[in-house]
Amino acid sequence: MVNKPYSQACENNKAPILAVIREIFSEPTTVWEIGSGTGQHACYFASELPHLIWQATDVVGNLPGINAWREEVQLTNLNLPIALDVTDSVWPCDGMDTVFTANTLHIMSWQQVEILFKRFQTYLNPLARVCIYGPFNYNGKYTSDSNANFDQWLKSRDPLSGIRDFEAVIALAEIAGLRLLNDNPMPANNRLLVLQKVDKTSND
Repeated sequence: MVNKPYSQACENNKAPILAVIREIFSEPTTVWEIGSGTGQHACYFASELPHLIWQATDVVGNLPGINAWREEVQLTNLNLPIALDVTDSVWPCDGMDTVFTANTLHIMSWQQVEILFKRFQTYLNPLARVCIYGPFNYNGKYTSDSNANFDQWLKSRDPLSGIRDFEAVIALAEIAGLRLLNDNPMPANNRLLVLQKVDKTSND
């Protein structure tokens, strides 16, 4: 039997995140969660947003923990978690209309973040929406002392990780054909970015 992993941060931020994504993901669709981690977000959002099909994904090693949460809640709109590493040359889907990812960009290396947005260019359908939650720097500066300390802690674990610059992330998004719809302030010095894939077939 697999012990359920647990993240206190997930418990703390799930309600504020829900308040935003409830409006962004208002129509029935499948939400692909990149880097589902413990699986707590997947279970909570699937339970609170029954009009959505929630597709959790993560690297292979995290799937048993995600599935332990899934088996406990027994939700028909929460799919089996799928193995997905952003650096995989082929992702396990034909296209995505909605994507959610939380606390992933600062765990990845910058090269992996670049690859993530390259994959978005390939796999996001026109007008697809992407929600990215986590801390960001603005104009090269931390938004709080706690974020500065967190960044130091991240880099002590992995020198390639760290809080990303908002402007650099948006530049990658624009190359991938995404435009920023909203930059939502969130508790604990985090943000929730809402991006949308531009429909190049449209005359707008």
